[in-house]
Amino acid sequence: MEIFIEKGYHASAIDDIAKRAGVSKGLMYNYYKGKEELLAEMVNVRIEEITQVMQAAAALPSPSEQLKHIIEGALSNAKQHPSIYKFYLHLQTQPEKDELLSRYSQMLNDAMAEQFEVQCKIFDKFGIADSRMRSLLFSSTLHGTMLMMSTYPDGYPVEEMKDQIVRQFCEG
Repeated sequence: MEIFIEKGYHASAIDDIAKRAGVSKGLMYNYYKGKEELLAEMVNVRIEEITQVMQAAAALPSPSEQLKHIIEGALSNAKQHPSIYKFYLHLQTQPEKDELLSRYSQMLNDAMAEQFEVQCKIFDKFGIADSRMRSLLFSSTLHGTMLMMSTYPDGYPVEEMKDQIVRQFCEG
């Protein structure tokens, strides 16, 4: 993943990826047919991570606790791995003309849309009229915060923002 982050997908070579991983090129090909298969695996792992956070949140007893879990999961991940967050954000916004990357972009976007529906059900539990719009505002707030965190990793007030988001969405 580091090579993809540093060079971009198309400029990355399986040779560079193998060297960074400390394995031979042959061993790399033993596990992956090429860098596209590696990208596919990375996207599937990311989708599973997002799904696990949402499933764990949905299992909590109250909508406030559920949202707090989502906030903590999303912001902690972006804080610990800002370059990875930017990589997936960049992948999600690939031009449609790049058919290969567009396919993986669509996979991520479809998974995010599916998890958005789970999130909307959480907001429905608050009994507010515009629960879907509130859920969209929540997602936009989280993604904007994660973008700022990954763009300005030093000095960004993560904990203060987390507290603000909790107050805005979880406390009446």
